[in-house]
Amino acid sequence: MSNQSLSNRRLSKRTLAAAILILVVIPVTILMGVFLWESRKYYFISLLIMLYTFIPFALVFEKRKPQARELVVIAVMTAITVAGRSAFFMLPQFKPVIAIVIISGVSLGAEAGFLVGAAAGFISNFFFGQGPWTPWQMFGFGIIGFLSGLLFQKGWLKRTKLSLCLFGGAATVLIYGGIMNTSSVLMITPTINKEILLAAYASGIGFDLVHAAATVCFLFILSRPMLEKLDRIKLKYGMIES
Repeated sequence: MSNQSLSNRRLSKRTLAAAILILVVIPVTILMGVFLWESRKYYFISLLIMLYTFIPFALVFEKRKPQARELVVIAVMTAITVAGRSAFFMLPQFKPVIAIVIISGVSLGAEAGFLVGAAAGFISNFFFGQGPWTPWQMFGFGIIGFLSGLLFQKGWLKRTKLSLCLFGGAATVLIYGGIMNTSSVLMITPTINKEILLAAYASGIGFDLVHAAATVCFLFILSRPMLEKLDRIKLKYGMIES
């Protein structure tokens, strides 16, 4: 393996900082909202999550001026994700959100994947309805985008349809479904036990499987053309540097 390949797979300080924010700070913030404010401050928590997601990008631009085209591509991917969720509003759980978030993470990087997912969850809920579930959805969408970028950077996730579809289906059920099923319990009662969690997971498994099927379908259809288009944009403009 070449030195350049090893360098590409080595996590940057920005990615490590983002990992701490995403895996520690954001979950603690959400849980503080549940236990201290009883989920009444969901707008404030959502805005805090959005603030956290911009910190890694501030590290990127610490030594150089940000180029508008870099932020425009992320904004466009967020808009496509919001539009995709809204376009399929009549089909419960059958949404392309996680598929597009995974594509964003693989192409634009882990931090961009989280930002697209979190922002799309927040913005689209102005259409679907804001509530105490919003921070959980932002975190669920965002963490899958972050992990997809991270796993791709480490070489554990490939750009093939099979690899992306398998990851997308599993992540939708295990990660997003797990987060939202847990949140549904915490939004009702701060007391969690095995029986309550099992009941929540059992009642939500049908929705999770439909959501996973949608993710697999949209990744199978969209992953290759969207990744190729993003590759051309990145090559032309020299974007998303570490």
